[in-house]
Amino acid sequence: MKNSLVYFVFALFLILIDQFIKLWMHFDVLPNHFGEINLIDGVFKLHYVTNRGMAFGMELGGEYGKLVLTLFRLSAMFGISWYLVFLEKQKAHVGLLYSVAAILAGAIGNLIDSIFYGIFLNNAPFDSPFPLFYGQVIDMFYVVGLDGFWPDWVPYFGGTYNATPIFNFADASIFCGVVAILLFQKKFFEEGTQNQAEHTKQDDDSVSSEQNDSNETSTL
Repeated sequence: MKNSLVYFVFALFLILIDQFIKLWMHFDVLPNHFGEINLIDGVFKLHYVTNRGMAFGMELGGEYGKLVLTLFRLSAMFGISWYLVFLEKQKAHVGLLYSVAAILAGAIGNLIDSIFYGIFLNNAPFDSPFPLFYGQVIDMFYVVGLDGFWPDWVPYFGGTYNATPIFNFADASIFCGVVAILLFQKKFFEEGTQNQAEHTKQDDDSVSSEQNDSNETSTL
């Protein structure tokens, strides 16, 4: 656990960034800038929105869909945390460890919104049974330059309008972690296997050396 602490600290750093941006959007950008700041005109802006569902504005329907989603995020947090410790003990590639830590940070970042924002920010939907576990996630990153109609030659989507999903820093952390694992999976898992084999060999050599020392002492 001690050796894996650095990855949890990294995750905590990402969580703090995520929460800072969300609270800044809520308490400053929303009331003082009408919820919107243009960063690159016509291309990228910060746009305050809330959603009651999953990443990139997706939603799990039903009266208790949000509760189910929040409980799933909570269980995922513990599952990913356990897996991160397990990978570190297996001497996994450092890139894989940081990628999993980024995914963990994203999961916790949105989990905080879901659990507490309904009470702290009073942003639970009006039809929610109770505010706890029903907080809405705050999103803000909007690549508005991608909005528009697909060219007619594009299969299936041709001629339809693309409304780019608005996302937050936690979503980006999850996305980057998953993409990094997919892009570098060969490097991550092959070198991780080698590191594990070398570590096992070192342990075996250490045990063998201790046994030899013990035998020599007994002979004397």
